Amino acid sequence: MDIQNVGIVGAGQMGSGIAHVMAVAGYEVLLTDITQDALDAALATISKNMDRQVAKGILTDADKAAALARINVTLTLADLGPSDLIIEAATERETVKQAIFDELLPHLADHTILTSNTSSISITRLASRTDRPEKFMGFHFMNPVPIMQLVELIRGIATDKETYDACLQVVEKIGKTAASAEDFPAFIVNRILMPMINEAVYTLYEGVGSVQSIDQSMKLGANHPMGPLELADFIGLDTCLAIMNVLHDGLADTKYRPCPLLTKYVEAGWLGRKTQRGFYDYRGEVPVPTR
Repeated sequence: MDIQNVGIVGAGQMGSGIAHVMAVAGYEVLLTDITQDALDAALATISKNMDRQVAKGILTDADKAAALARINVTLTLADLGPSDLIIEAATERETVKQAIFDELLPHLADHTILTSNTSSISITRLASRTDRPEKFMGFHFMNPVPIMQLVELIRGIATDKETYDACLQVVEKIGKTAASAEDFPAFIVNRILMPMINEAVYTLYEGVGSVQSIDQSMKLGANHPMGPLELADFIGLDTCLAIMNVLHDGLADTKYRPCPLLTKYVEAGWLGRKTQRGFYDYRGEVPVPTR
């Protein structure tokens, strides 16, 4: 099918990034969230990020203006119903995602493809709650969306070939690379990445190294662009914990047990950059380790 308009649920870091790349690629975008403040903040972020692309010569001023004109916003979830493709990019909680799909279902066009940007939750299970499991997929972007080149495409057990091919065509049109993943907990990237981050937290928890020494060791010793604890703060410690819980519950293997220190930081509300404190304190001019 020829996808021309895309509905995006959630105007946070991921949703705004997805709206950005879709609009630049020529898709008509309708973005929704539960508050006007969230939508206004998303549009401001998209404009600022496009300015960076203009400064680097990736976009022209005319490209930016045209892309922004293709993005519309709404507070009414049902308005997304006629979209050719809907990408849910709400918080990483299955109950929230299910409620969104339940509310959308009565308003969908017959041809609408439903997808989720979930980083770990079962696509088959999410799809089974809808009226179109064959037209349901995982469409997992990496953060930050305008920069990262990979998109994981995850087929549920019922996803048909036409749906996969249509989503693959979208990935190619936005200039990114698709990796096909089977529908098992956390898919490919987070199945490998999150246990590494969790192990880094255990290394801190057990006193093997400090925040600074752990991150420095992985940056200089393994040539990682960011240390694992710095990366955890960037992703969000609540998201890291949620993914580890999905891995632990879904695979029933103790090697995926979330580190108690990760749980403690989340309980404290120290979720990383988005709350100004995580494994680093971001309230000053330079991030300072909190342990």
